[in-house]
Amino acid sequence: MTYQLYLGNRLYFSWSIAAYLMFNRFGLEDQVKTTIFRPQSEAALRPMMADLAPARTLPTAITSDGAVLNDSMAIAEELASRHPDIAFWPTDPLARGTARALANEMHSSFGGLRSDWAVNLRTAYATVTPPDNIAAELDRIEEIWTHARKVTGATAPWLCGDYCIVDAIFAPMATRLATYGFDTRPTTKAYVAAHLADPALRRWRAMGLANEPTLPAFEADLPQLPWRGPTPMNAVAVDLGTPENDACPYSGDEITHLLSLDGRIFGFCNAFCRDKTVNDPAAWPNFMALL
Repeated sequence: MTYQLYLGNRLYFSWSIAAYLMFNRFGLEDQVKTTIFRPQSEAALRPMMADLAPARTLPTAITSDGAVLNDSMAIAEELASRHPDIAFWPTDPLARGTARALANEMHSSFGGLRSDWAVNLRTAYATVTPPDNIAAELDRIEEIWTHARKVTGATAPWLCGDYCIVDAIFAPMATRLATYGFDTRPTTKAYVAAHLADPALRRWRAMGLANEPTLPAFEADLPQLPWRGPTPMNAVAVDLGTPENDACPYSGDEITHLLSLDGRIFGFCNAFCRDKTVNDPAAWPNFMALL
């Protein structure tokens, strides 16, 4: 089984983050070909997807047998059905039921947060006083995340035991709370920190910083602060130097672009490979193997 996955701008399109993690976090990255659409608005997206009827939204996954999955939970459930050997949902019935309940609540609720506080992986903002509707949703998030960990006895950082679909679904919300500075309550703080440290999410953000345009519609008019995730290693792009490696650590192709890290020079096959590494070197196992 193979998939064609259509996603939006990595820095802003929240459900695209979740869909990417559904494939990348569960070992299906070799079975999916990803296309990134970069519309400036929802209206601009429709002509881009004209050949993908009836899909008109992002994310959309199309299976090799032609099923068009233009909804995040549809993608999640279909992956779980088509790959029963992969633990997309917990095997324990209590944990599975809890995970499904929370994933679907995320999918259908939290309209204030989702409409008023846009996902933005590019930056963080100074904390503001939330309006009443968002304050109530923040209360609800802490409540259900705490409930999930309590009833399932979770000891790992994730909600219901090992990382599963509910964690992929809540990843965009975790980044949203970090962006707006509301990652401070006990359960929320630990859970958001786990997402921000997750190498898969860090790679997604690093790729976004490398080549995604800034979309003013998603930017808030608030004082900006440094990103609240792990501080990246101090790598910089350079034009000159002799690289330690003979080929790009990702493609194996000829070296054309360079970065410097702690006085050491490393080479890559194109600007994107270099820049995604500059943005967060520790997120990339192939690069870290060179160190």
